[in-house]
Parts: sequence; structure tokens; C-alpha cells
Amino acid sequence: MDAYRLLFEGIAIGIAIAAPVGPIGVLCIRRTLERGLLVGLVSGLGAATADACYGMIAAFGLTAISDFLLEYQDWVRLVGGLFLLYLGVTILRSKPATQSAQASRRAGLLGAYASTLALTLTNPTTILSFIGVFAALGLAERGGDASDALVLVIGVFTGSALWWLILSSGVALLRGRLRPGWFIWVNRVSGALIFAFGIAALLSLLR
Repeated sequence: MDAYRLLFEGIAIGIAIAAPVGPIGVLCIRRTLERGLLVGLVSGLGAATADACYGMIAAFGLTAISDFLLEYQDWVRLVGGLFLLYLGVTILRSKPATQSAQASRRAGLLGAYASTLALTLTNPTTILSFIGVFAALGLAERGGDASDALVLVIGVFTGSALWWLILSSGVALLRGRLRPGWFIWVNRVSGALIFAFGIAALLSLLR
């Protein structure tokens, strides 16, 4: 298959998987508003990396890994849900970044990247989304060439990263217009939403 076509299909898939608003989107918006464009973008890149990992599993047909994730998805969902609850409470109790002591820049960026990477990886529905999209587009049957699969994965990462760049850049434009007191409400609203996503993830275990 033409490499450029595969690349653009991967980009479209990456955007489609990343775009729906969820806990990662809320977290990225909150971090961009409080700590700036770079932190929000790095947070999004953590999610894009996780999307690329799951895209690789689907593109290369690594059924052993996907079967393992699906078999233990309840445990993965439990860990992810608890992580969201912890993160939501932490945000609710935190002071706005303009009032709290600033951590080192490198540690802050690494933590932003690692946390969104972990949150996205602990969402087993992501692998199901990739498998479903790949199957619907017939990508799984159109050649098992490793180079084609690699181009798809690169496209998925690029599309997901592009979405986070657009989102964080758009939010950053609003950052300068917010008064300092508004950041308290940013923490309250985003913390409550992320906590609610955690509750929803745990409740899904009862279905």
C-alpha cells in the first residue's frame, strides 16, 4: 500500500482516538491553563505515546499482548480508576500554580508526561478502539508488512500529538485573559470531573 496513504490514515486514526473529551483532555486543559503551553503539550505527548503503543499492538497483530490486556482488563481498569480518584482529590486540594511553590522545570515536565502516559495505558478500551478502527478500515487484512505497520504507528502518534498541540495551543490563548482567582475554579472543576471519571471507571467493573 502507498506509504503516504497509510501515514494519513494513521494520522486520522490518531486524531479520532485522541479527540473525544475524557480525563486526559480535562487534565491537559487544566495544566495548560495553570502551567502554560509547554506543560499542557508534554502532557498530551504522554497520551500520544500510549496511543502509539496500543496502535502498535493493533497494527502488528500482537494478539498475545492484546489478549493479556483484555483478560486482565478489570484489574487494569481498577488501577486506572483509583489513579483518577487520587488525581482528582489531589487537584481539588491543590493551590493554583501561581500561589504554590514551583517544582523544577525538568521534574515538572517529566511528571506531566509520565502521568498521562500511565493514565492512557490503564484504559483497556483504547486497545479495543484501535482494533475496531483497524478492522473497520480493513487495515489488518491489507498486508502484514512490518514497514507498513510502522508507518501506521507513526501516523497514529503524529495525529494524536497534533490534536494535543491544537488543544493546548487553543487553551493557552485563553490563559492570559483569566484572572488569578479563576484558577481556583479551574482546580475545582477539573478535579471534580477527573474524580467523576474515576468513579465511572470503577462503576464499570460492576457491569
